[in-house]
Amino acid sequence: MPQPLNDNVRDVRQRVDAFVRTHFNVAGTLRLHREALGWDLLRAPVNVVLAPLYLLLKFTGAVAQRLGFHSISNALKKRQVFLKTAVARRIETHIATDLLENASLTPRSRALIDQYTSTRSAVAEITTSLLVLLAGFVLFGTATPGIASLTPKMSGFVAHAAAVADFPLGTRLGSLWYGVFPVALPVWFVIGTGVVLAMIASIVTTFAGIIADPIQSRLGIHRRRLLRLLDKISAVEGQTSDLAPEHILARLADLTDAGISLLRAFRS
Repeated sequence: MPQPLNDNVRDVRQRVDAFVRTHFNVAGTLRLHREALGWDLLRAPVNVVLAPLYLLLKFTGAVAQRLGFHSISNALKKRQVFLKTAVARRIETHIATDLLENASLTPRSRALIDQYTSTRSAVAEITTSLLVLLAGFVLFGTATPGIASLTPKMSGFVAHAAAVADFPLGTRLGSLWYGVFPVALPVWFVIGTGVVLAMIASIVTTFAGIIADPIQSRLGIHRRRLLRLLDKISAVEGQTSDLAPEHILARLADLTDAGISLLRAFRS
């Protein structure tokens, strides 16, 4: 018979390190992300779009809690926003079977595990933002923390390269010509480039854990996050909907991206 979680939490803690080594090293995360080869390629980008709504609900719930509207606060905090991905389901299964050894889970503990997997989604978004930022520095020597700020740079680069390649007097003269007379960018071309980049970014986000998991394991982040999860599960009572800082950081990257894009638009 499964035992209540509170009866074996001490033993569970001793298995955390082994759990991290098994599932979040390079080989383990590759096994996990095999599950993403399917409908997760659609679920992950939808979850990225829904992430600001998730943050808004959590923030509104916290405000309602402070104002004394506890029923409204609880309803908002319990609202499920994200689509459950296959990778998240696999991680939840591993937590329940490998880490908790099939201990009986209450609705509260299941909600806490669900929040844990949603935090991983936020880390995937942060990883993608860092990769886009790196791409901007490498390709254009400028900060591009998101697709909005990368799109004008990339569309200009692609249009310039295509125009130079098609220049009737050769690419060398074409490079000189378009260096003096920049290529005009149609709005549809910029939008199309943004759509393509967004699709690529969504795929990167789906598999970003392949990069993020080993790094977090090395830094001890996975261990600390799992221990916090166990502390919350073992507590008799407590909040089940704390807003993880990873969600705030992911949205901060979006706001920074939008701010840089607006600033460049005003300057031009």
